[in-house]
Amino acid sequence: MSLKNLSVKIKIPKILKNKLTHSKVNQIYKKFDKLLDIKDNFIVAVSGGPDSLALAFLSKIYSIKNKLNAKYYIIDHKLRAESTAEAKYVKKLLKKLNINAEILSWRGTKPENNIQSSARAKRLELLFSKCRKLGITNVLLGHHQEDLFENFFIRMLRGSGLKGLISFGKKTKIGNITVLRPLINQKKEDLILVSKKVFGFYVTDPTNDEEKFLRVRVRKLLRELKNDGLSQKKFNNTIVNLKKSNDAIDYYVYKNLESNTFFSHKKKQIIINDKFFDQPYEIVFRSLSDSINLLGKNYYASRGRKIDRVIKNIQKNAFLRCTLGNCIIEKVNQTVIISEER
Repeated sequence: MSLKNLSVKIKIPKILKNKLTHSKVNQIYKKFDKLLDIKDNFIVAVSGGPDSLALAFLSKIYSIKNKLNAKYYIIDHKLRAESTAEAKYVKKLLKKLNINAEILSWRGTKPENNIQSSARAKRLELLFSKCRKLGITNVLLGHHQEDLFENFFIRMLRGSGLKGLISFGKKTKIGNITVLRPLINQKKEDLILVSKKVFGFYVTDPTNDEEKFLRVRVRKLLRELKNDGLSQKKFNNTIVNLKKSNDAIDYYVYKNLESNTFFSHKKKQIIINDKFFDQPYEIVFRSLSDSINLLGKNYYASRGRKIDRVIKNIQKNAFLRCTLGNCIIEKVNQTVIISEER
């Protein structure tokens, strides 16, 4: 569809349409449009970096084209002295392109360890809270191709299993909310180009060069691996093969949950029979993890070692009761009952 026809049918505001006349920006938008492919309202997370600013612009065009309601939220983690001023500036910048945004701030005491992972969890908490208030079930994040590479190697270094290695993709389901990453096949350099051509600005996070963070060290390692032949095509082939294996495991997890559990909506409990724990370990592990996430309404899965401990104790008949992932897990005769923690 030409820009001329697009403007007639959809009436994109001139200030936005003019940005699409740049051939590379228009090419990036077409790729974005094809990958996103949703027909429901959505929330967009914006930080001020080149990836999230590009996401804000591209998703605004998409929302107009598809007549969807898009809500934009700037996340101010307040981890740097200048972050609040940057958030206010980004809000003004977006306003110039008819993108109305609200600033969401992380208030309270900040952790001394695992700062980056805590910040990511807090971002989802703030966004999901808005989802519940607005009745929206889609959240768009600005992760790109380099993030996909980095996340895979970070999880591998941390000893993640198959599911953890391939879970960072285009779409992730967390409870009833779908997290979408429509830039996951875009190169960071292309998103920088969009930010420069559309906004003439983007925030540079100084922590991106601090080697105390694992992500920064992995990023430098990947530069060396790319020089030694690591390519997007080879990486994608690996991910596709791993996903096929993961799909097979998910099938048996579904069968285990279907055959060996009962969900009591009235009591808000999941009742598990003894055959549940007779399956191969990975099936049992995922089945129990999914049950806890469902009932506990968790953003992230419980720590693997904690679930592992519960499974081993149950199988050794050395388990009575514990709390995990906002749930109470207890064994009654040959039955395990998972209840909401109140």
